[in-house]
Amino acid sequence: MTADTLPTFADVEAAVKRIEGVAHKTPVLTSTTANELLGAQLYFKAENFQRMGAFKFRGAYNTLSQFTPEQKQKGVIAFSSGNHAQAVALSAKLLGIPATIVMPKDAPPAKLAATRGYGANVVLYDRFTEDRDAIARRISSETGGTVVPPYNDVGVLTGQGTVAYELLKEVPDLDYIFVPLGGGGLLSGTILAAQGLAPNAKVYGVEPAAGDDFQQSLRKGEIVKIPVPKTIADGAQTQAAGDITFKIVSNGVTDILTATDEQLVESIKFYAERLKIVVEPTGALSLAAARHAGIDLKGKKVGIIISGGNVDLVKWGKYLSEGLPQ
Repeated sequence: MTADTLPTFADVEAAVKRIEGVAHKTPVLTSTTANELLGAQLYFKAENFQRMGAFKFRGAYNTLSQFTPEQKQKGVIAFSSGNHAQAVALSAKLLGIPATIVMPKDAPPAKLAATRGYGANVVLYDRFTEDRDAIARRISSETGGTVVPPYNDVGVLTGQGTVAYELLKEVPDLDYIFVPLGGGGLLSGTILAAQGLAPNAKVYGVEPAAGDDFQQSLRKGEIVKIPVPKTIADGAQTQAAGDITFKIVSNGVTDILTATDEQLVESIKFYAERLKIVVEPTGALSLAAARHAGIDLKGKKVGIIISGGNVDLVKWGKYLSEGLPQ
């Protein structure tokens, strides 16, 4: 499938069936304090409670479960700063598929350890000087393994769409949905799910202010590539949208918003203090924008997707006690 033949809501429905009984149906949380703060009813879809701690498991399992016997034998190759790495590694373990994951040397130690713990072979690279896609392609040419990218893939993004599918089945009349945004897999899947279940809902993608490639691309009408952004939201340090995700997002998103690292720390603290949960910086993007992007949410029903909770606990503790590192 290419950007000219895009997936639909039916593909998300098919993914729901593939992951049923394997992926967790994560809780939808509420907070009276959050509601009072924004004058709205907020519904937090807590993917930090998903298997391996993030929504990425859905897309990885949906994709790998469709592998042919030959693909399974030759293995899967992925590249990721952490959550897609863990998702592919765990899915491969469950399905008996050898996995090789290309990860940046500066990925959070917890994510590196978890990926290795699931049995994957980890190949390290320098995210500022090396091309992870090129490394993955080289390994694929040597082994015959199938490359599964972190977002620009139909199986991956339709699997990610099951997050919003579950949210909208539980809270069917949302007015707004705020979605963390890196490469656009989760946002693309959310748009597809909303088209089928809540066509009037306004869907916003939220990326780091330092990594606003998607916002620039949307404004310009073509994919813009930026340098590797320096942000605490390590899961959203993407440089450019994929052709598939860009087209889906361009056709269906209400707008792309941004959040600063300071706002992410504020949101991480809010989650810890009020909802008593651990949320990684990337997962806090959605709440940060809902609070600070200037959108009037008063009286509305608002979905907030928390994409994951895989954060180094030493850093997390410092965010809570000290704020951003100086």
